[in-house]
Amino acid sequence: MKYGILTCPVCKSILLGDKKTCRCENGHSFDLAKQGYINLLLSSKQNCHGDNKQMTEARRKFLSEGHYSPLCRALCEKVCKYADDGDILIDCGCGECYYTDEIYRALSEECKNVSFYGFDISRDAVLAGAKRNKELSLIVAGVYHMPFADDSADMLFSIFSPFAEAEFLRVLKTGGLLFSVIPKENHLWSLKKAIYDTPYKNEVADYNISGFSLIESKEIKNKITLSGESLQNLFMMTPYYYRTSEKDKEKISALSSLEVETEFEILIYKKL
Repeated sequence: MKYGILTCPVCKSILLGDKKTCRCENGHSFDLAKQGYINLLLSSKQNCHGDNKQMTEARRKFLSEGHYSPLCRALCEKVCKYADDGDILIDCGCGECYYTDEIYRALSEECKNVSFYGFDISRDAVLAGAKRNKELSLIVAGVYHMPFADDSADMLFSIFSPFAEAEFLRVLKTGGLLFSVIPKENHLWSLKKAIYDTPYKNEVADYNISGFSLIESKEIKNKITLSGESLQNLFMMTPYYYRTSEKDKEKISALSSLEVETEFEILIYKKL
């Protein structure tokens, strides 16, 4: 675990520590888990909306099969284009660290030595991420209360995560970059049509963000054919799964295979 920019969730003072514990100048202390991550949520109730173990495992299995690799490759390419040696990077809502790990490895291959933090509100997801890559500094925390000092990061990543505009502005340095990855209108449209009687397409928000300038964007569109466990894992890793009736869930199990659209956009913003 790297310190220096981590802040106490109680008083916002800088945290310092070692491999076992960290504390701030006001005496608030937090123990590191044996897997190396640190939990900075003040209450277990704050974790009620995080991905559970089942959802985390479904996403881990699905992504490990390479279905979203075109997006991952494009994202790594863009990060390597802009990152400099010594930069501080934070993945805001890192999940089980599939993208975090791939970006870290891509930068390492280019001999760019960075400090890479990731946090997620789900302890199960952070635990999976800690097992994936021990070089990452991982934290259990929420995106609307990021445990980082003001103006401390060179790059932030928001990959299919809640968009906390005020916190991103606070933590990112002036001139720093925000990488936002969003689903496009037709992303997983065929999956929705197979499940719901009245499906709806994704709403794409306004690209203009106060305090930021959009400097680059890239669309990645593809079609993938899924069956069996892969199709079920895709469904289980989406928010739709937990808002779907048992009757509609059975429709996925009944499918032998399904061709599904994957449509993403990488948006790169600079803090003004």
